[in-house]
Amino acid sequence: MNMSKKKVYSGVRATGRLHLGNYLGAIKGMLELQDAYDCVFSVVDLHAITTPYDVKSLKESVRNVILDYLGAGLDPKKCLIEIQSKTPHADLAYLLSTIYPVARLEDLPTYKDKKAQHPKYVNMGLLYYPVLMAADILLYKAELVPVGIDQEPHLEVTREIARKFNGMFGETFPEPKRF
Repeated sequence: MNMSKKKVYSGVRATGRLHLGNYLGAIKGMLELQDAYDCVFSVVDLHAITTPYDVKSLKESVRNVILDYLGAGLDPKKCLIEIQSKTPHADLAYLLSTIYPVARLEDLPTYKDKKAQHPKYVNMGLLYYPVLMAADILLYKAELVPVGIDQEPHLEVTREIARKFNGMFGETFPEPKRF
């Protein structure tokens, strides 16, 4: 990673084959970012299991996202391409969860929306999603996160966690901005 460039983190859920919407909404931007920033692009397979999924096809979905990243032009010489479950994201998320209130997570509009969409599949992972997202971002000390406005509440959780962590343990994490 280049320490002189701003750090960017972005991930795509491993929920099947990528499509034109994924390309236009995320990957096209990733291609531009990899030249100008210090980028980490992840296949967020742990996020994919917070809503109904097919156990048998998850591994194949992860593989396909990696192949689609490469096929679209992401260059491992210019950016880090990783699989979320193969790195210490979950370990950091657990540690961060010990300093963040459950009530705040329950009030998030994204949690309420997913809970309404999948009333028979409400689980701890779904509630925990924003803390795991915070760990994804903070693990790499990313300063910029290219997400849609719908993810802004999760990014605010990330900033809140960074502030609380920094207040308790000293300046460690930047407060990332939506990009």
